[in-house]
Amino acid sequence: MSDQKRLFLVDAYALIFRGYYAFIKNPRINSKGEDTSAIMGFMNSLLDVIKRERPDHLAVCFDKGGSVDRVEMYEEYKANRDETPEGIKTAIPYIHEILKAMHIPIMVKEGYEADDVIGTLSRQAEKEGYKVFMVTPDKDFAQLVTDNIFMYRPVFGGGYETWGIPEVQKKFEVTEPMQVIDFLGMMGDSSDNIPGLPGVGEKTAKKFLAQFGSMEGLLANTDQLKGKMKEKVEANGELGLLSKKLATIMLDVPVEFNAKNFELDHPDVEKVKQIFQDLEFRRLTDNFLKTFAADTTYDVAQTAEKKEAPKSPPKEQKSAGAGQFSLFGGEDVTTTETTSEYTRNTGKTTSHFYQSVASGMATKLFVKNLLNQTSVCFDTETTGLNPLTAELVGIAFSWETGKGFYVPFPEDREDAQLLIEELRPFFENENIEKIGQNLKYDIKVLAKYNVEVKGKLFDTMLAHYLINPDMRHNMDVLAETYLNYTPISITELIGKKGKNQLSMRDVPLDKQTEYAVEDADITLQLKEHFEKELGEANTQKLFNDIEVPLLRVLAAMELEGINLDKDFLNSLSEELNNDIANLEKKIYEAAGEEFNIASPKQLGVILFEKLKLVDKPKKTKTGQYSTAEDVLSYLAKDHDIIQNILDYRGLSKLKSTYVDALPLQVETSTGRVHTDYMQTVAATGRLSSNNPNLQNIPIRTERGRQVRKAFVPRNGDYTLLAADYSQIELRIIAALSEEETMIEAFKNGEDIHASTASRVFNVPISDVTREQRSNAKTVNFGIIYGVSAFGLSNQTTLSRSESKELIDTYYATYPKLRNYIQDQVDFARDNGYVQTVLGRRRYLKDINSRNAVVRGAAERNAVNAPIQGSAADIIKIAMINIHKKLNEGSYKTKMLLQVHDELVFDVYKPELEGLKNLIKTEMENAYQLSVPLDVDLDIGNNWLEAH
Repeated sequence: MSDQKRLFLVDAYALIFRGYYAFIKNPRINSKGEDTSAIMGFMNSLLDVIKRERPDHLAVCFDKGGSVDRVEMYEEYKANRDETPEGIKTAIPYIHEILKAMHIPIMVKEGYEADDVIGTLSRQAEKEGYKVFMVTPDKDFAQLVTDNIFMYRPVFGGGYETWGIPEVQKKFEVTEPMQVIDFLGMMGDSSDNIPGLPGVGEKTAKKFLAQFGSMEGLLANTDQLKGKMKEKVEANGELGLLSKKLATIMLDVPVEFNAKNFELDHPDVEKVKQIFQDLEFRRLTDNFLKTFAADTTYDVAQTAEKKEAPKSPPKEQKSAGAGQFSLFGGEDVTTTETTSEYTRNTGKTTSHFYQSVASGMATKLFVKNLLNQTSVCFDTETTGLNPLTAELVGIAFSWETGKGFYVPFPEDREDAQLLIEELRPFFENENIEKIGQNLKYDIKVLAKYNVEVKGKLFDTMLAHYLINPDMRHNMDVLAETYLNYTPISITELIGKKGKNQLSMRDVPLDKQTEYAVEDADITLQLKEHFEKELGEANTQKLFNDIEVPLLRVLAAMELEGINLDKDFLNSLSEELNNDIANLEKKIYEAAGEEFNIASPKQLGVILFEKLKLVDKPKKTKTGQYSTAEDVLSYLAKDHDIIQNILDYRGLSKLKSTYVDALPLQVETSTGRVHTDYMQTVAATGRLSSNNPNLQNIPIRTERGRQVRKAFVPRNGDYTLLAADYSQIELRIIAALSEEETMIEAFKNGEDIHASTASRVFNVPISDVTREQRSNAKTVNFGIIYGVSAFGLSNQTTLSRSESKELIDTYYATYPKLRNYIQDQVDFARDNGYVQTVLGRRRYLKDINSRNAVVRGAAERNAVNAPIQGSAADIIKIAMINIHKKLNEGSYKTKMLLQVHDELVFDVYKPELEGLKNLIKTEMENAYQLSVPLDVDLDIGNNWLEAH
């Protein structure tokens, strides 16, 4: 290994922006409502560099006040940029504070950009014999690359690539890196608003550089150019030279490389931990401690079982470089406790009394005491994560903070059933409130022992979902956030996932007791917090009347499962093999060679280099051609090979995700498929389906629809019935906007899309063409999602100008709809949230952002969330009411599935006629709007026939 010292210079804002937008679809929000995405993204990148490279010297470089010189040269420089998002503005002081605590120098100079600071420092360090690595994704830095100065670029999907002279030469097709300045000057840079030479793009700039060597060489030889290109270059020579100046990174910023100051030093561990604690960074704290540990022999694992929802197995949280090195070889900066326990309370620091209950008389006395309580938290410990097969190992109970009891269960099933009988009076007592975290799991486990959990329920996971839908809801996070308490990790008891992982039965009783009762105790304390917050957010009624009753309904549906025709899926799999093989043949013939169709890299080369389907193909951040769905879909109508590739992808995914996977997900103990419905995932209130996901089975294609044929009734005495809300979201938006024209159309039973087309295109409804109805349908549904003229033109045969005209006419036809949309956005701006008809809130922290992209997404959510959320609330009410009626009538019929606006039932044939009316009535009357709700019913020998 070379003894040459290495300096890493980090382009702060490039990594901060990159980190912020990496989380843009799922921002990291802490309990204080702070967006911590930018801080987390930047710190993850910084720590990753330190772990991977162990640099001798390191500095982080910032902009301050922009480039005074460039703005003087060209007033419009960077003038097109949106305002920096608030989430980044608020992150900068925190990042500065963290870097100071880590003793990492911050290099910044008023009036200069970080590019210039890095350029100057890199040249100074190179002269002192250093190898310099510029940590940035920004291609402009390629101009600085020398034998000892490199770009260290984060790449899409993780990891880094190093660009030296050969990489720059290959990437830009230049003979030396300094020509990158000419390249940027010629083609301009839209992000920095550098104009460049009109009409010169990437290919032309590379061609000019190969022919003339530089901008000046080009301008001196315009006689060799032809036609309009000659005219453009000659007319804009000054603009080209200006652009080259703007693109040139300055090397004379008044900053100084002081080797001693840039040495990577011991961080102030306690200070950094305190900042991370304030920001509620748990995993990042572990990552930080590992990165700077002298002996990183530990590994942090996430608690699973009861503390996570869904109950997935314990997951290892590994990071690159963990356990591999000591950065300094000096003092050990690890903590003596588990790393996530910094300055938080734990069972070791908190007074508590947790006791196991012996069998016999002790159990009888315990149950007697238990039955005297009015509210009790309980938590089951089991042998596994699948409630259909898991057996009870023990049950913990707590009704007073810091105190609780654990009842261990014998392994013998008969003895276990005898013990559960002693506890049955508690579970089936309707006067005792039962508290838990993810109670659906416990209800399903106890159902195996023929025990029904009766009485009022309080689920802390559901409560927190209504209070803060954008946060995570697992118990460890809630305990640390709201109680400043770190619970025992499940991995401390049973180890990490793998063949050596223990069963809870193998854990000594004293440790079982501490772990299980702590869970019950903590959940009890969380309940006290959340009960108040539900009231403050006016979501108590939503919690008590919808989410908690629905918990029981979902448990029953999941336990029931649905019958699957595995033989049909096996035959469908063979048919798909033939379809896929035929498509492969067509694709290879069109390409003129065989290649890996599933490889984006190989596919890109075939489509855009060999076949040259487009002049300027889009590229990914890694520089390879983009073959993403949206890119190919746009080209499909003009190229058969593209359509065949899309069909190939669709069929391959259908086969692997559903046709081949579903038979493997049949539960052997029941012979049925049991999906798991999650109540706490979608912020809109919609349910999500997991293991398997039955809500995403494709229905737009013939082969996709065929998968539904595999879902069949339990036997010949039953039939499947599907009940589907007709256009419920359009009915809701008509009612909420009070748009009389739409309301009347629904009341009169008109085809709403034909009715809309009639009004928008100003033709009698009888003369509406198929295309007009289709376009009106696209707009009707698109309005809910904030469709633009560009988006509409992509979804229809209309041009962009025709699309704009159609949208304008649509709003003119339905003026109250436009007013409603604006009112929703205004309400969100004033209150920070929007809500459904039942008061479910969607918080929109970015609604007042000055960043147009971020604000636009929040505005679309302001319109969409109340519509989609209201539809979700209404079908939940219908499910609760139907479930209640089925139980009260002792029907053999069971509700099996919920897929967005559709419910699927396994109907006992003698009950069919009566239940058709019951189901339709309950669904249509679940909630009263000014627009009637309409439900379509159908039956069949499989789900496809019934749909």
